[in-house]
Amino acid sequence: MRYFIEFSYNGTNYHGWQKQPNANTVQEELEKCMSVLLQEEIELMGAGRTDSGVHATQMFAHLDTNTVLNTEKMVKKLNSFLPNDIMVFSVFPVKEDTHARFTAIARTYKYYVSPEKNIFNPNTYLFFKKLNVDKMNEACKYLMGEQDFTSFSKLHTDTFTNNCDITKAIWEQEGENFVFTISANRFLRNMVRSVVGTLLDVGYGKIEVEEIKTIIDKKDRCSAGTSVPAKALFLTQVKYPNNI
Repeated sequence: MRYFIEFSYNGTNYHGWQKQPNANTVQEELEKCMSVLLQEEIELMGAGRTDSGVHATQMFAHLDTNTVLNTEKMVKKLNSFLPNDIMVFSVFPVKEDTHARFTAIARTYKYYVSPEKNIFNPNTYLFFKKLNVDKMNEACKYLMGEQDFTSFSKLHTDTFTNNCDITKAIWEQEGENFVFTISANRFLRNMVRSVVGTLLDVGYGKIEVEEIKTIIDKKDRCSAGTSVPAKALFLTQVKYPNNI
């Protein structure tokens, strides 16, 4: 049977989601725990690959097993064994052809920036200049729709296409902080962090609003802004069709 796991994690202590040699990853921790509990070798396929230090408030992965799971008990057992920075919300059966990565129809990320240091919430990016959020939101309009986002992608990745369909991109104020929300069918490696860095350049007055379109059209990573730190980036939602 195929099962989905819904979980979240604080990525501070991990080199991202995907398992890799000589590095501590979220996938490795979950697989190790599930393999012990089910007494069989478990391999997980995640909904995406978050970079080192990136967090997820909602993430999914699928696994195949011959064991019929008591899903409620499995959630409790997993949370008892897992480190304190990984939490499982649910385990549920899905159709055999449902894939955590390829069946997903949308993903949403949030990025948090703040003008003030907060020792109780270090997962924000500090800025010290005045931001023009209206201009930043004007610039967001150029991101919308399906386009080639090579300019915002990490170089030399193994993706078959750099086209993404962005359905939402907006900056909103929450108290003293600013939150950038972006939704799309898929994202490229490092894409959100480089988009945020470029939009902050607009907010600082370093580049004009209309330059966002030029940057996209160039399909050149060197034309976009610097990538902002991973610690303030959160994967907040992964959407699937209702019939999985």
